[in-house]
Amino acid sequence: MKKADRNQWAAAIALRISDEWEGAINFPDDALLLRAYLERSLKNDVNAIKSFIGTGIIESDYFE
Repeated sequence: MKKADRNQWAAAIALRISDEWEGAINFPDDALLLRAYLERSLKNDVNAIKSFIGTGIIESDYFE
């Protein structure tokens, strides 16, 4: 996976997870912290990114 693709998927997955987190409405700063951490972590883990693609978290055609 190219770096640009990896970064794009990492950002989208992190956004999805942080937005869907139950506490996001009451704790928006914590949701931003969660999003930033997830994105940073996922950018360095192609296998983790691939494991999320095509699941209920993010569709495989998300960018199409």
